[in-house]
Amino acid sequence: MKAAYESKKIASEVYMECVDENEEEDDIQAIARIKRPSSTSKESIKLNKGLWQTSLNDACNKEARARVIQYIARFFYRNGIAFNVARSKSFKLMVEAIGTYGPHLKPPSYHELRVPLLKKELEYTKGLLKGHEEERVKYGCSIMSDGWTDRKSRTLINFLVNSSMGTMFVKSVDASEYTKTGEKVFELLNSFVEEIGEKNVVQVVTDNGSNYVMAGKILQTVRPHLFWTPCAAHCLDLMLEDIGKIPKVKRVIQRGIKLVGYIYNHTLTLNTMRKYTNKVELVRHGVTRFATTFLTLQRLHKLKANLRRMFTSDEWLQSKGAKEPKGKKATEIVLMPTFWSDVVYALKAMGPIVRVLRLVDNEKKPAMGYIYEAMERAKEAIQNSFNHNEEKYKDIFAIVDRRWDCQLHHPLHAAGYYLNPEFYYKNSTRMDADDEVVDGLFKCIDRLCENNDIVDNVHNQLAIYKRAGGRFDIPAAVRARVKMAPGK
Repeated sequence: MKAAYESKKIASEVYMECVDENEEEDDIQAIARIKRPSSTSKESIKLNKGLWQTSLNDACNKEARARVIQYIARFFYRNGIAFNVARSKSFKLMVEAIGTYGPHLKPPSYHELRVPLLKKELEYTKGLLKGHEEERVKYGCSIMSDGWTDRKSRTLINFLVNSSMGTMFVKSVDASEYTKTGEKVFELLNSFVEEIGEKNVVQVVTDNGSNYVMAGKILQTVRPHLFWTPCAAHCLDLMLEDIGKIPKVKRVIQRGIKLVGYIYNHTLTLNTMRKYTNKVELVRHGVTRFATTFLTLQRLHKLKANLRRMFTSDEWLQSKGAKEPKGKKATEIVLMPTFWSDVVYALKAMGPIVRVLRLVDNEKKPAMGYIYEAMERAKEAIQNSFNHNEEKYKDIFAIVDRRWDCQLHHPLHAAGYYLNPEFYYKNSTRMDADDEVVDGLFKCIDRLCENNDIVDNVHNQLAIYKRAGGRFDIPAAVRARVKMAPGK
């Protein structure tokens, strides 16, 4: 009944709007006839009428739009729809389609949305994915598995396929019975490779759990023309976690988390902090990603002066919180010189690694051709930040090198580095003399090529690439070395 009433109300408002518009138009024309001087030309009369009509239509359109968008907004509010949906392309297309149809559009029924329209959309989506499938047949693809645990404590694995056209979700599997042993995980990965087609797969990416490591090694033995690669983001996060275990870093992290936790667990203290920081928030520590610890310390360092002013102000010192044990501890941390010097040490140790992590997590360009060089730059940045005092960074380098050598460094990363024109043509002599990089490249060629004829053809093309022959030296290609990611 309520819906029917509102429908009638909308129709009535639109009708009244049209009636009002016509009546007002007649009134304006009548006024124009009464007040118009007899000497006015026909052209002047036509122009004046047009100006009146334009301003009237603008006012009416504004009122009509206000009514319509209020109903759209009400639909959002009553159905708990997130506001950012209004930014989606499909929402804008829907509104345009309704406007194009005009009045009396019968909305889709519950059954239509649930059955026939859903089937049509599924077919439409499959059509969109055909391009991805064709691309991976031409140039290969990466299979990515993303494991997570739901509220029922089930282990679910999302399988995605990435190609030069982007990432495509394929399916989700309940792997509760598979993830217990490496052999079982291998069965799951192997079946998905079979589904996609081994000849289309360059690498299979998983996390670094011991069961996945075993499964990856078995997979590479059974499937001789693909690679298993541990997730680079997971490796970097573990690297940050290991750095966080260095005594000095561990201590400052614990103090930082304690300070932020105290502020956000006490409303009056939080309100006072917001006043002194001009409403700039601190970053709370996240349990699942260790990179958030860096962000917590980084924000504390940025607001150091504000926090020190707050914890030495009369407003704080006269408050109830300042007299409590936890409040006294928070004050002690903020006013402790060694706390802030340790914050700086931790930021110097972790910052360059976090920048590599952001590169890896970035969806805008493939990271494979950049990881190797990014890790070299990260180590250089750590050295420079400690003024090349090895005593200060040797523990950090030991962690970085251990994770890099046993997990993150991979032939595909070396090949991506070598075949990235942005880096190769700047340092070709040094790169050709780097056995680690060249060996990684040759391992990729031998493993990914199905027969010797293809291997020989690749080496012939590699010779052209090395001397910047063929189309590699045309002006557009030279400019693209730094403007475009490899493979674009």
